[in-house]
Amino acid sequence: MTQPNHRPELATDRLLLRQWKDSDYEPFAAMNADPAVMEHFPALTTRADSDALIERSKARFAERGFGLWAVEVRETGQFIGFTGLSVPSFEAHFMPAVEIGWRLAKDAWGNGYASEAARASLAYAFGPAGLEELVSFTTTTNKPSQRVMERIGMTHDQAGDFDHPRLAAGHPLQRHVLYRIISAQWAASQ
Repeated sequence: MTQPNHRPELATDRLLLRQWKDSDYEPFAAMNADPAVMEHFPALTTRADSDALIERSKARFAERGFGLWAVEVRETGQFIGFTGLSVPSFEAHFMPAVEIGWRLAKDAWGNGYASEAARASLAYAFGPAGLEELVSFTTTTNKPSQRVMERIGMTHDQAGDFDHPRLAAGHPLQRHVLYRIISAQWAASQ
């Protein structure tokens, strides 16, 4: 199990999953204000909320030894978004849980970066972090993220699909699909 204040960095063939830098704030805010990137979220994210997400992620590494990594293309040094592990802060039937998630800038889509970064996060979760299970969830309409979940070995828990408690009844994004993976499932695929 990782210790608080541990701030790991992970490398894949093409990506660096690293701690956040001051230079990430502006491109992250632009990404969070892009309607294409935020299509499956209820609203665009303000600059203040975008900055606060980075600050919370930094704090989570200090508290838990895991969090959301900034993702950079190794060849160019370009910041392209985040991936990593978080603890959802709403009530749902599958809680408590640790979620694996990602969000990439539109110009990074279609390169397999989300799956590559998520696989590195899985290896960290089930290795050094010592976690037993991860979940991931998204709106029923977010097929690209669902494909990433499937590519990294997660299984759709149809009985676990849920209405997101932070969205009003009838909101078009309220219904969410739930995916799961346990450490033994991941280990068997390696």
